[in-house]
Amino acid sequence: MAIGLVGRKCGMTRIFTDAGESIPVTVVEVFPNRVTQVKSVDHDGYAAVQVTFGIRRPQLLSKAAAGHFSKAQVEPGQGLVEFRISGTDGADLKPGSELKVDLFSEGQAVDVTGVTIGKGYAGVMKRHNFAGGMATHGASLTHRTPGSIGQRQTPGRVFPGKRMSGHMGVVRRTIENLRIVGVDAPRNLLLIRGAVPGAEGGKVIVRASLKAARLAKRKVVVPIKAAVAPKAAAPSPKPAAPKAAAAKTPNKK
Repeated sequence: MAIGLVGRKCGMTRIFTDAGESIPVTVVEVFPNRVTQVKSVDHDGYAAVQVTFGIRRPQLLSKAAAGHFSKAQVEPGQGLVEFRISGTDGADLKPGSELKVDLFSEGQAVDVTGVTIGKGYAGVMKRHNFAGGMATHGASLTHRTPGSIGQRQTPGRVFPGKRMSGHMGVVRRTIENLRIVGVDAPRNLLLIRGAVPGAEGGKVIVRASLKAARLAKRKVVVPIKAAVAPKAAAPSPKPAAPKAAAAKTPNKK
């Protein structure tokens, strides 16, 4: 299904396989995801499932948000997240139903979206992986500088989008094709192997991997080579019979 879950990044731990291999995993605690609205193509122009997560006091809601939750008869949450659906996905979902960790299975590939950790003001070497200046040969105070950033009188300016120093982190990022190592349904936990974006305590969105789904639908055409029957050995040529000498008849005059 294209529907995902909203959870909280708890931290990292490790688990051991039956063979004794240690696997580092990130623990994601899934909030109670409650469906607030099911959108359709006929009514809304696109098909999607809107969910809320967590708990929020009604006093902190605006009148519009309070009316939205009241119409769906759902306890107010901390936010709203939509998941696009297609085909028959989400056909059995209605406002008020819940989505749990059993939506995913062990070994499934997922895409995880979150807000990266803030790094503050960073230079070009840390922010953009620049090589920096020379470390020897009389270089002074230019070891970590960006170098030239523009041209001469023409065009006489720095083009927008130039990679320079600045604020690093706190951006929305999606890491694809991570692997679910374990699903703990009683405690609502997902154990994910891979680089889950965000700091501990941050909210993450876990979806089924799009690339894995496309790869599964791809038809692999394997050329079938027709079996060529081996050629029969050609019979050895028979020795030619000696030609009899033609008798010469005398010419009659």
